[in-house]
Amino acid sequence: MNSIQDKLKAFDRLLTIMDELRAQCPWDKKQTLESLRTLTLEEVYELADAILKDDLPEIKKELGDILLHIVFYSKIGEEKEAFDIADVINALCDKLVFRHPHVYGEVKVSNEREVADNWEAIKLKEKTKRVW
Repeated sequence: MNSIQDKLKAFDRLLTIMDELRAQCPWDKKQTLESLRTLTLEEVYELADAILKDDLPEIKKELGDILLHIVFYSKIGEEKEAFDIADVINALCDKLVFRHPHVYGEVKVSNEREVADNWEAIKLKEKTKRVW
């Protein structure tokens, strides 16, 4: 497996490519949050299908496609001066730490069921709405 430095280098490469595509490719320049939405849904369904088939090479490919969409949305957010990829990642990190008080806090759990119950209780406090 790749080292953390290899992973950071790959992520930097992706961000650089996105910057170049957004600046130089007519199709990429034209995309908006709204125009990418249905394409993103298609990619998620393709990932779900690959998971059901337990097709690891296809899962890797579809994860890449979804990561592209995350980076693309973040680039558009940066252009709108609303958020960038670092904001997205840091918000996710904050959420993970907050939702894992058994790892990052004082909560004690003895099994995965208690973790799941605690996760749902925390989400209820946040009043997160699911779309399904």
